[in-house]
Order: sequence, then C-alpha cells, then structure tokens
Amino acid sequence: MKKKLIYAAVVAASAGLTWSCTSSQNETTASKQNEVNSASMPKISSYPETKTVAHKDNYHGTIVSDPYRWLEEEKSEEVKAWVDSQNALARPYLTELSSRELYKERLTALWDYEKYSTPYMVNGKLFYSYNNGLQNQYVLYMADGVNDEPQVLIDPNTLSDDGTVSMASTELSPKASYLAYMLSDGGTDWKTIHVRNTSSKTDLIDTIEGIKFSNIAWLPDESGFFYSRYPKNESGKYDDSQTVSIYFHAMGTKQSADKKVFAFDNKPTWNPYPSVVQDGKTLLISVFEGYQANGVYAKSLEKENSELVPVFDKWDGRYDLIGEQQNALFFKSTAGAPTGKVIKVTFDNSVKATDTVIESSPDTLSSVSLLGEKLFAQYLKDVKGQVSVFDLSGKKVDEIAFSDIGSVSGFYGGKNAGTTFYKLTGFTNPGQVYAYNVESGESSLFKTIDTGINYDDYETKQVFYTSKDGTKVPMFIVHKKGLKLDGNNKTLLYGYGGFNISLLPRYSVSRMVWVEQGNVLAIANLRGGGEYGQQWHKAGTKLDKQNVFDDFIAAGEYLVESGYTTPEKMGIQGGSNGGLLVGATLTQRPDLFSAALPAVGVLDMLRYHTPSANARAWSSDYGLSENKEEFEALYAYSPLHNTKPGTCYPATLVTTGDHDDRVVPWHSYKFAAQLQADQSCDNPVLLRVETRAGHGAGTPTWMQIEGYADQWAFLESALN
Repeated sequence: MKKKLIYAAVVAASAGLTWSCTSSQNETTASKQNEVNSASMPKISSYPETKTVAHKDNYHGTIVSDPYRWLEEEKSEEVKAWVDSQNALARPYLTELSSRELYKERLTALWDYEKYSTPYMVNGKLFYSYNNGLQNQYVLYMADGVNDEPQVLIDPNTLSDDGTVSMASTELSPKASYLAYMLSDGGTDWKTIHVRNTSSKTDLIDTIEGIKFSNIAWLPDESGFFYSRYPKNESGKYDDSQTVSIYFHAMGTKQSADKKVFAFDNKPTWNPYPSVVQDGKTLLISVFEGYQANGVYAKSLEKENSELVPVFDKWDGRYDLIGEQQNALFFKSTAGAPTGKVIKVTFDNSVKATDTVIESSPDTLSSVSLLGEKLFAQYLKDVKGQVSVFDLSGKKVDEIAFSDIGSVSGFYGGKNAGTTFYKLTGFTNPGQVYAYNVESGESSLFKTIDTGINYDDYETKQVFYTSKDGTKVPMFIVHKKGLKLDGNNKTLLYGYGGFNISLLPRYSVSRMVWVEQGNVLAIANLRGGGEYGQQWHKAGTKLDKQNVFDDFIAAGEYLVESGYTTPEKMGIQGGSNGGLLVGATLTQRPDLFSAALPAVGVLDMLRYHTPSANARAWSSDYGLSENKEEFEALYAYSPLHNTKPGTCYPATLVTTGDHDDRVVPWHSYKFAAQLQADQSCDNPVLLRVETRAGHGAGTPTWMQIEGYADQWAFLESALN
C-alpha cells in the first residue's frame, strides 16, 4: 500500500494586501480606512408602512396570530409594491455606507483570477469548467485527451445579457457522444433539459421542461434517457405540489412523445429518481421522502409492465448507488452504520446476496467513487478531508493524506477511466488539481490556481468548544497571523447545522476579502450537519433542533471568552437552513451579537411546508406543525413567532431573491416585517430583495459581488 502526503502549499506573488494593491495609494487608502472604522451606523427614521391582518390559526388548541399572512401572496401587486418600498429603503442605505465601494473594489479585484473545476474523463474525452476571472458563469470545455487542446462545449454567458441564465447540471452519455444539460433562468429551481452533440457542438431538437431536482439516466446505447419531472395542473403549469414521475425520452423526439415509466400513485410523498444498470436491462429507482432514509427498487426494462422489485425497502438508512462492476451493484449506506459503509449487492430480478465491502469507521464516509477496479472513499476526520482507495473486495490499496486543514473533491469520471482528478482547497488555499493514475496510484500536479495573494500571512486553526449540554463542537477560525486576542477584532461567525450537510474548509473569495482586512472568520460545525455521521445529524433535528442553536450560541460565547472579540464586534451569517439558524439565534440571544445576516432563510416554521412537496420533505429535519409534539418544538424557536416588542435586536440585513422557489421569499418578507415592528432601538432592520435571483445557485458574478459588498459594508458599519 502506498501512502502519499500531498502538500497544499500555494506559490503567491504578492503580500500585505489592504484595500488597494498599489503603493502610491497607500496613504489615501489608509485615510479612507480610518474614515470607515470611525463611521457610525446611519439611523432609520421610519420603516415602510406594513399593514396587518387579523388572521389566526388554531394549532392543537394554541391560537397563533399571523398578521403578515397577506405577504405570502408574493405575486400580488400589493406585495410587489411593499417589496419595492423595502428595496427603496435598503438599497440607498447600503449604497451610502462608507465602506461599500471599497469592499466592492476589493471583491472585484480578488475575484478576478482563473478558476478551474475538477476535470473528469468519459470515454477518453476530458471535460472541465473554467472561468477567466469575472465571467458571470463558468464555461464548459472539452478535449479529446489530457494533453489535447480544449475547446468550448457550452458557454452559458452567451445565453443572457445579464448573466442570469445558468447551467445547473450536466450528464454525459456513456460514450460521451451527447451532453444532456439543464438550464435555470433567473436562479429558479425549475430547469429545462437540452441535449448537445459533443462532436458538432450543436443542440439537438430535444428539449424537456417541468424539471426541478431530477438526475438523468442514459441508456448504454445512447438512444435515450430516463428523468423525473412534475405533472401539469389544470391550468397547464408544471406543479411541484404534486408527485414526481419517471419518464423516458427517446433521442430526436419531442417531449410530448415521452413515455411515463413509473410513479408511486398511492404514495404521494414518495419521489422516484432513476438509474440504469445491468447493461440497460434494469431501471433502478431511488425513492426520496426526506434526508434520513430512502428506499431502492428495481424494474426490468426487458419486458412491458414489469413488476417493481424491492432492493432496499426497510427505510432503515440511506442507500446511495455508487456504481456497478463485476455483475454487482455497490452502494454507500448508513443502515446500521451511522458514519457510513460500502455494501455490494448481487441482483438478478431479486436480491441474491448483500455483503459489506468497506466497514464503517470512526471517520465519516462522505462519498465514494467507483473507477476501474477501485473504490475511492472520501472521509472526514474531524471535518478534514482524507482519501482511502480500496479494491473491490474491500482491501485498502492506497491512501492519500493531506498536510493542511482542507477538503478534497473529485475522483469523477467514467467507470473505465484510466485517469481521474481531485482538487484540494482550504479557507486560505484556492486549490490545486491533481491527476491520479487509477492503475499505478500515482498523483501528479495538474493545475495550480493562483490568485496572487500570499496565504502565508494567514492561519487557520481548529478548536473544540463545549455546547450547553456538554457536547464538544468543532470550529474553524481564520485570521491574519499575529492577531491579538484583545477582544477588539471584528468577527463573523457562520453556521448551517442541518440536512446532513457538512461545512468543509473551502476557499471563498468573499470570505477572503473579509479576513484580509484584519477581521476574524469563524465556521462552526454544528449538530444537524453531517460532519460526524447520521448521529450528529439526528442530534440536531425535530425535537432536538434546539441543539443546533445552542451550539451556535456557545460558539459565540467561546469567541468572546477566548479574547477574539466582544458582542459589540461580532456578527452572524447563514443561508437557507442557516438563515433559520441566524433568525433563531438573534431572537434567543440578541445581546450576544451586534449584526445578523440571514439569507434566503426558513423563518416561518409553522408554515414552511405549505408551498410545495419539496418543502414538505424537510420535515425529516424539522417535523411538522400538524403534529402536536413537533408543533410545540417548532413554535418554541420559529424566528417569526419569537420576536418580542421592546427588544433591542442586532442590526439585521435580511436578504432573499424574488425567484427563490426553494425557500420562498415570503419567509423573509414576514420576518423582516415582524422584526421591524418589534425593534426597540436604533439598530437598522433592512430587507434587500434581489430580482432575477433565486436560492443562490447560478447567481452571476456581478450580482454576487454587489450582494457581498452590501453585506460586508453593513457588517463593517454595525461592528464599529
């Protein structure tokens, strides 16, 4: 067994960066920075008028007022006018903050470097995404081999004038003759599938609508593919409140000719998603109904109206298909293994045998790839990336260790690819890409990403602090070297804590801009995430969701007690489920922080499940207000329902997008209205609504820079 130590060092060209890179501007820049540091947060004389209604709901005998229920009608002219009035307050306020232009300049400068995704190979062809610096969207390139000249396959920047049409996902056909790709317009989760010929680089007539979260499963002969989509309602619109069905699309035909292959007609909350295995003989169906467990079923494609055969139907954990080799199917599973294991299934119209190939370990198995005759298992060891390589019998044949605090991604490609690639990154490491010879196990540097920053001037440390119930929680802290622990450092605390998602050490331009100003960044790995497997996840769900907020509060207390900062110098940030985290934390401990940045947050916990079937599936983490015990837990922390009149809340900038159809924007509307009504001091409460933007994915570069300039300037002003 070979063991290789990969050093994640980056050769950089410059050091000592402040607001400007040119020495001739140092004196002026220092003067401007002094003005910023001494500036106070502007006061708001009045907020836009927000009407209230006398709506009340009865939850298991508890009467709950919902005075802003009317804001849920987000398409109405009245709500649009209200949003316009909020933007009319927030945008000029943010624009006039003294540090905003300086932050925008710095974000633009640091964003402008060449970026590469992790390459992958299919049928001898190389594919990767590239951004030359400030392009709004990444461009997909293709080459006939590792050493051949790459050519543009798809450039999404040509699809819209403002860069808001993005390529959400792609799936190559088995021989790489075709690329099925999904486009999102304006950040919506609704996507349209298109198909491009990789040789001619032109699109075919194939276009499919009604897609949200589907994968694409090609037949081996490339004659067509399976996908999942929502049905149309009576008005002719695709409706995500109904059940997903699997369809088959034959190449060269219109969507109207697509055949409905399968649906769970008697299970309205079961969403099926397809994979094709056994040389096109079998359709494997993975069923989604939440984030704790799933079922897997098989359906023969060799005969019409074949029966559904259970593969895993106990719903006792997660079963995620890795791939197939030597007439066996390989799955990553958490059944009886909270940190994950790999199992092998012999299947021939029924399950003949199930064997464990890679046993569970104390480290969390985050993902597994099958390439050639090897399994590439990516682990988290105290939230730091490690990779072990096994043969198909489960014998470890290689190990790739990393010297720095960081994360690894990659090991993609066709199952017979001779070369695969992986990428290393960290909070102060923009990344290096390595090529890995699948047969020999040798790694070689393929691409170093250079931003021009001297990262030797910064340090990342991991600490473990104690939460309210005694649980040890890890946290990463990033700052310039030589930081004085005098409690005088502006600090941003970020968290998520949900849906088995792990917050890994990864590079972010926006965070680097915050840190290079001498500020502190702290990333807390809260319960509810996946950092320590399913038990860590479950400990932050449903009736135990308060653990997540306790972990976050304890992180803030640790930063104060350790001398990094004070409540007057600390802000909190989170998005989506992290927006819930920020909302709940600022209502529970408004004294511990001076600024809050909840983005696209889930903030009305009694009604979060009402807009769509997708939102209802979050109940595996949250529970449902329809159930009495879960209602009581939700009502106790729901941000919308726990603001109190006469309380001084931190300066709060609530952000969302009007195209967000995952966490619908009325969550942010209602919470901002309630917080504005209850705020008792001069700390501002602003609502910034982005148009032509959704939940975050596919947001063009220019829009991201504008958004972060607003957030960092708001934070800078609040923490002064």
